[in-house]
Parts: sequence; C-alpha cells; structure tokens
Amino acid sequence: MTDIDGIEWRVSPGLTPYDEALAAMEARAAAVLAGEARELIWLLEHPPIYTAGTSAQAGDLIDPRFPVVSTGRGGKYTYHGPGQRIVYLVLDLNARGRDVRCFVHGVEGWVIAALDRMGVAAFRAEGRVGIWTRDGGPEAKIGAIGVRVRRWITMHGLAVNVAPDLTHFGGIVPCGLPDYPVTSLAALGRDTRLATFDAALAESAPALLSSLSCPSEPPRGKTRLEGGALCD
Repeated sequence: MTDIDGIEWRVSPGLTPYDEALAAMEARAAAVLAGEARELIWLLEHPPIYTAGTSAQAGDLIDPRFPVVSTGRGGKYTYHGPGQRIVYLVLDLNARGRDVRCFVHGVEGWVIAALDRMGVAAFRAEGRVGIWTRDGGPEAKIGAIGVRVRRWITMHGLAVNVAPDLTHFGGIVPCGLPDYPVTSLAALGRDTRLATFDAALAESAPALLSSLSCPSEPPRGKTRLEGGALCD
C-alpha cells in the first residue's frame, strides 16, 4: 500500500536507526509545512533504545543498558526495539482541525480499533495516555503515544508492542507509571506478524483521519497536553 486518502503510507523493512528516522521525520514535517511534500504515515522498527520525552524524570531511568536519547515529543521514558511497531505521523492539522487533544484521542482510537481486529480488547484509561488491555490478566500497557505538534504539523506518534523482548522495559519506568506492567500481542497469544498488524492499522486509518476535524481554540505558546503531547 502506498497511499491512504492522499497520504503516503510507508513501511520500512529491517531496523531503522533512531537518529536517521528522527532526521527524516523532521525534514518531512518541514516539507509538509512548506507545501512541498505529502503527509506521511511511516511504519518502522528501531534497534533497542530508550527515549526521553519532555516530561521525563531522571529517577525513571533505572538501567541505561541501551542508548538513551532525549527527544522533542511529549511524555516520559519509553523503550523502542525489534518486534515493536513504531508509527510516525506527519500530518497537517491546519487542514484537519487545530485540536491536539482531538488528535491524541483519535490516535488512541485508531490503535484500539486495530487491536480489536487482532482479537485484543483494548481501551483508554482516564489520566493515562496510551493503550491499555486486560484480556484476562492485570491492566497492562500495550501501546504508547508521544507526539509533538509544531506549527500544526504532527511528529512522532505511537509504539505498539507486537513481539518485543519485554524484559528490555526493565531499564526504565515505562511512561513514568511504576504500578502498571507492559504487555504485547505475543504475551497475549495473538498473531505476532508485523504485516498482519500493519494491515489492521491500514484498515482502521480512514476512521482516524475522519476523526481529526474537531477544531477548538488553538493553544498559545508551548503547551503540554494529556501527558503525551507537546504543542509549539
């Protein structure tokens, strides 16, 4: 698939170094703002890395066994690695309603719908950005969301645990929430093929795009919203 409603749908094979992906995403966001490129939904994987969002607390880094990178997205510490589907969203909210809360809510709904197609009952949790599930066990996080919106162009996005090594999360307090474990499609006994999850995301993407047109009064200056978003 190369296009969803005029947006480039890109899937990168293998492991994409974090710094290379970040540079490419920022360049694409600048091009979208200038009207020189299409919006982008980019699916990829990273080598093992811990990233610190704008609200990261030093005490949440327990064991820096992997490289640690500070990044401009909202949120706290998270882990990225093989078996985790990363989705970067470079979308123009100037054309879709300048509402960052609506955007984050829509992304959560998108992942919940995709996981439903995988047989996982997922949900939002009041006061906690991200995607959660019980599925017969304790409440656990299966998807993280951390975004930045600059001049109403979105960057960064989401990470869903398909089949990563969950012990790698032990080096941090994931998203600053020590009382909640993380889980994955593999731990829940579901299909662990990235292509299958990608297809579920693609099938649910039109609903995401239609959910973003809910404009409100734009934030002024640099604003953190709902713990996982930064608008400037």
